[in-house]
Amino acid sequence: MTLMLASVTCVEEAEIAVRHGADIVDLKDVGSAFGAVAPAVIRATVDSVARRRPVSAVTGELEMAPAAIARAAAAVADSGASYIKIGFYPDHRREDCIRAMTSLARRARLIGVMFADRGADESLIALMAQSGFTGVMIDTASKTDGGLLDHMNVAAIGRFVGTAHSHGLMAGLAGSLEAPDIPRLLLAAPDVLGFRRALCSNQDRTSRISGDAVDIVRALIPTGSRLVGEASSAKIDYRLLAARGYSPSKDEVEPDRIFVRDFVLPVRIGVYSRERDKLQNVRFNVDVNVLRPDRAAVDIRDVFSYDLITDSIRMIVAEEHIALVEMLAERISALLLTHPRVTGVTVRVEKLEVGPGGIGIEIVRRRTADVAKVHHLYPAAGEGDPIVAT
Repeated sequence: MTLMLASVTCVEEAEIAVRHGADIVDLKDVGSAFGAVAPAVIRATVDSVARRRPVSAVTGELEMAPAAIARAAAAVADSGASYIKIGFYPDHRREDCIRAMTSLARRARLIGVMFADRGADESLIALMAQSGFTGVMIDTASKTDGGLLDHMNVAAIGRFVGTAHSHGLMAGLAGSLEAPDIPRLLLAAPDVLGFRRALCSNQDRTSRISGDAVDIVRALIPTGSRLVGEASSAKIDYRLLAARGYSPSKDEVEPDRIFVRDFVLPVRIGVYSRERDKLQNVRFNVDVNVLRPDRAAVDIRDVFSYDLITDSIRMIVAEEHIALVEMLAERISALLLTHPRVTGVTVRVEKLEVGPGGIGIEIVRRRTADVAKVHHLYPAAGEGDPIVAT
C-alpha cells in the first residue's frame, strides 16, 4: 500500500489535509525547498491531528555538520513528530552525519532524504539502515527546475525503492510531483508519495492547500490493498502473474484503446552467449483495451495514460537480461493487466538487429470484465481512517 503524504505549513492546512484523506501530515516552511517550521507549530499540529494521523516534520536545510544535524533532529523529535525527515546534501561529511543519528534512531523514526538534483547516492541507503533509520526518501532540492521524473527515470526510481526495501527501509518519493506522475510512480511500489505543489491552488506551492486539489491526488492513490504496482518488484514471478485471470472478454460495450507505436529501446535480450554482452534495439507496439468511464473525461482520474505503457516497458527491461522475446511480451502484458480498468492487451515485440527486418512475436491477452473497475482508473479514497504504517 502506498501512503499519501501532504506537506503543510500550519494547523489549519493540516486539518484540510486530514479532512480530505491524507495519510501523513508533513510540516515544512515552504519559503524554501526543505525549510523547517518552529517547534511550537509542530507541537500544535501534533496536538490537533496526531491521534488521527501521524505527523512528520523536516529539520531544515542544514550544513552537513554532524553535531548540528543531531541537535536539530532531536529538537523535532522532542516536539512530538512521529517521523523526522533529515536532508543529506553532497558533502564529505555526509556519512558522518548519518552515523551521528544512531543514538536518536533508538527513540525516533528517522527518514533520510536525498535529492535527485543534488547528488543522491543510493549507496548511502545501506548506511542509513545500519544507523537505525526507518526510511529513506528521494526529493528535489530545487522547486523551479522540474520535478522528480525530470531528474530520475522510472527505472532508476524503481531501483531506489527496491534497494530501500532490500534493507528493510520504507521508501518515499517526492519532488514537485503532479497528478499525472502518480500512476507512473505507483509502478515502483513506494511506501509513501509526498506532495505540496499538487495540493495547492494554481499549482503554487507557496499558496494555501486546496481541498479540491487534495481530493484529486487522494483519488489517484489506491487505499487498502495495492491495485497497481503489484508487479513492480524486480523479483516478481511473472509466470504466476501471467497465469491470472486470462480469458476471452465478454464485454458488451466496446472499450477505449490506448496505444503506443514504434517505441524503441536498447534491451539486454537473447539466448546466445554473445547476446549477453551487448544491448539490442527492440521495437514495441502495444494496444491496451480500457473500460470507458461513466462520464466524459474531466481530469487525470478519468484516463489511462500512455506513460503507463512506456514506463512499464522501461522498468521491465531495466531489471535483468531477458532470454526470449516471448518472455518479454508476457511480462509486459501481465504487468499492464494489473491495472484496474484494463481488460485486454496486444503486445508486439520485435528484435531489430537480427536480420534485414524485424523478427519477434505478437501476443493477445485478456481478462474478464468483472475484475476490472468500470468508473475511475483508481477508486476514490475510502471512508474512515486509513491504515497507516507505524
